[in-house]
Amino acid sequence: MRTLDEKETTQVFEKLFKFAGNNLKNIVDGASHEGPDPAPGRYCFRLCKNRVFYVSESLVRRATNVGRHNLASLGTCVGKFTKGGSFHLTIQALGILAANARHKVWLKPTSEMSFLYGNHVLKGGLGRITENINPGDGVVVFSMSDVPLGFGISQRSTQDCRKLDPNGLVVLHQADIGEYLRMEDEL
Repeated sequence: MRTLDEKETTQVFEKLFKFAGNNLKNIVDGASHEGPDPAPGRYCFRLCKNRVFYVSESLVRRATNVGRHNLASLGTCVGKFTKGGSFHLTIQALGILAANARHKVWLKPTSEMSFLYGNHVLKGGLGRITENINPGDGVVVFSMSDVPLGFGISQRSTQDCRKLDPNGLVVLHQADIGEYLRMEDEL
């Protein structure tokens, strides 16, 4: 387990900024209340076997007692680097993204299952949408009861969604909580 180099840090922060915007500061500077220390620590990002983990510094210090080959996971896995060198967020980052999301979309109960099976969000399944979404922005997808279901990339702006036909594409699917069942061997 090692710290991220400058290039890797830039890639991770750019991807997180796409979803969190200025709330990225809350992710990076958030206080950690884990461990035996009475004073709150901080969170950091660490790389282990091409996976990026969001973990408290207190836990990182204690993990130094574990051998590298024995360490499978530590903290929350927020994403992974592909063999080509690009960074992809994984579904485990949903808790962090949902708490700090800049743009949100709520689905009608009838279209939740479609999204959880890996399909994109259509205008007909849209319950609510936050203002000022632009095409290409990161969007966190919620159920109408505010349960985070996944995340994706917006295909249309908020204004374009209002005049779109019901079969028009609104959000491109990237990850959803159904992946815990569909891809349990890979996670």
